[in-house]
Amino acid sequence: MLPNPADAEPGEDLVGIGADLEPGTLLAAYRAGLFPMRVGDERVLGWWSPDPRGVIPLDGFVAHRSLRKAARRFEVRIDTAFTEVMRACGDPARPHGWIDDEFIDAYTALYDLGWAHSIETWSLDGELVGGVYGVAIGGLFAGESMFHRVRDASKVALWACVEHLNAIGVTVFDVQWTTPHLVSLGAVDVPRPVYLERLHAALERRVEWSRA
Repeated sequence: MLPNPADAEPGEDLVGIGADLEPGTLLAAYRAGLFPMRVGDERVLGWWSPDPRGVIPLDGFVAHRSLRKAARRFEVRIDTAFTEVMRACGDPARPHGWIDDEFIDAYTALYDLGWAHSIETWSLDGELVGGVYGVAIGGLFAGESMFHRVRDASKVALWACVEHLNAIGVTVFDVQWTTPHLVSLGAVDVPRPVYLERLHAALERRVEWSRA
């Protein structure tokens, strides 16, 4: 049984270990405000609910002038290379590259079921150069990871993701933890109780991912 993050101590991010990555388990976890990630360098599966939680307000994304200019160098596509995006995010050469084949298989299964999605940036000559992936349930989009192979490719993918989420009526864009990079684009920290309240409201929304 998955833990209830509302019962966790304030500031405690890791709230449970064990369980599996079956689609039903993953969907129940996201609905509860949890996400899975390995614990340290071990193979142990942990369930995390950061306090505070990083979110990108969907009316607060900062598209700098340089980013708008950079976007002209890319083509944005949605859900055309999900597994490739995950594999790029899990490249062992990247710092903290913990996304392994078990995770790739599990989230690809969610993608096949229509719950997981990727927003990709492609070079104008047709090469996948950046992207972001995550899980969409109702009015929640839980961003999991992103990558880039050329400058600004992940930023453009994130901007395109925000634009799509706004278009379809998503209200919560979860990014787990803030980083200086995400803060520069508008991400903020919110206390866990606030996140859980917003999450529960978002889950009540009926959102069609493919509708733009």
